[in-house]
Amino acid sequence: MTDSISQPLQQVRQRLADAEHAAGRPAGTVRLLAVSKTFPAADIEQAYLAGQRAFGENYVQELQQKAEALAGLEIEWHFIGPLQSNKTRAVAELAHWAHSVERLKIAERLSAQRPDTLPPLNVCIQVNVSGEASKSGCAPEQALELARAVAALPRLALRGLMCIPEPTEDTARLASQFALLRQLRERLNAEGLALDTLSMGMSADMAVAIAEGATMVRVGTAIFGARHYH
Repeated sequence: MTDSISQPLQQVRQRLADAEHAAGRPAGTVRLLAVSKTFPAADIEQAYLAGQRAFGENYVQELQQKAEALAGLEIEWHFIGPLQSNKTRAVAELAHWAHSVERLKIAERLSAQRPDTLPPLNVCIQVNVSGEASKSGCAPEQALELARAVAALPRLALRGLMCIPEPTEDTARLASQFALLRQLRERLNAEGLALDTLSMGMSADMAVAIAEGATMVRVGTAIFGARHYH
C-alpha cells in the first residue's frame, strides 16, 4: 500500500487528537468521518486498509456505485449531502447515517423506505447556523419542532445535529456558529430529546469545531487531496 492516503490520514488523526487535548476533552471523544465524495473506490479501500471505517458521500449515485464496489468491506456509510425526496430510497437502503435531514418530508420518506431487516437509520438534522440564503438546513428556531417529529418516526434513530458554517477565516465567527449548534443540542436535550451527536467541522476548521463540542468531524481534502469535479 502506498502512503498517498495512509500518511495524510494519520496526520489528520493526530490533528484531531491534538485538538481534543487542547480543548480539554478526553481522547477518542470525536469521531473522524472521511469524506470521500468525487474520489474513487480504490482510494476508500486504501483508507480502509489504514484503519478508517466511516466514509461520507454527498451524491446518491456515488454512494450507490461505491457501496456496490466495496460491498465486501465493513464500511459505515454516511450520507452528508443535500437530499431530494426522489433520491431518498438509496440512502434509506444503503447508508448507516444521514446527516442532512432538513425537512420532515425527507425524514418520513427515509423512515418509510428503510428496510425492516436493517437497524434504524441514524439521522442528524441539518441546521442553518449562518443564516445564509444559499445554505441548506432548517432555521434554528424550527429545530425543536422538527426534531420531535423526526424522533417519533419508526426505523429512524435521531442522533443529533449537523451544520456547515459560512466559509470564513474569522475564527471567532466560526466558533460562534459552532457554539450555536452545541447550545441548540443542549436546549433540545433539555426538552426531553436524547441527542449525542454534533456533526460539525471540516478540514480547515476542525480544531475550532472540536473546541466547541463537535463529536464527529467531516474531513475530505486533508485526507484524499484536492477534489476533481467532472
